[in-house]
Amino acid sequence: MRLQKFLAHAGLCSRRKAEIYILEGRIRVNDLIVKTLGTQVDPEQDTIVFDNKQVDPPKASAAYTYIAVNKPAGVITTCSQKKARIILDLVKIEKRVYPIGRLDKESVGLVLLTDDGQLHNRLSHPSHNHEKEYLVKTVSFISDAALTAMADGMVIQGVKTRRARVNRISDTEFKIILKQGRNRQIRKMVDQTQNRVQSLQRIRMANITLGHLKEGEWRFLTPQEIKILTQ
Repeated sequence: MRLQKFLAHAGLCSRRKAEIYILEGRIRVNDLIVKTLGTQVDPEQDTIVFDNKQVDPPKASAAYTYIAVNKPAGVITTCSQKKARIILDLVKIEKRVYPIGRLDKESVGLVLLTDDGQLHNRLSHPSHNHEKEYLVKTVSFISDAALTAMADGMVIQGVKTRRARVNRISDTEFKIILKQGRNRQIRKMVDQTQNRVQSLQRIRMANITLGHLKEGEWRFLTPQEIKILTQ
């Protein structure tokens, strides 16, 4: 099994993030630092360590953890950040879970946490077409032409965004559904319309909705939600 695949299946992170950890020299295999992507490992024979902590292979019968969090503004969706409040500070459980994707510091709303590495990889990669829905409020009036431009796709840093579904709520509010999640994508699209985002809230990821969860609160997903999410 490739090293980055093992790290993802063990619930450490996504495959893409695992590749970064490998290149940064943060992974040891049998006491040797490995910086070569695609290195083959045997989970039953090799000892794999991340930042001096052993990474155990997933057990076929392991019960994974799935959590929904309503992230407040000012919280960073990462597992570690010096002198910053991170998403894991909101969830006090013994199991080690990881956020699926990112939600920028200023934005609020739904973040999913899990130790299911395969699901983490699937929801993080745009090729699987999982939807993410956001409620956006702009500083000034947002025109129909601007909404259409965002729906059709806009060129950001030389790359065109994928088509999106956009629905107006009011003169300064709209909902947008994306099937990708580029860095600060919505804010950059609104900037291109000569406007600015006043507030941004993620209200849905795949079949999981924010519902009545208050900012800073979290809950375990229901068995039915997990069944649909993991199919």
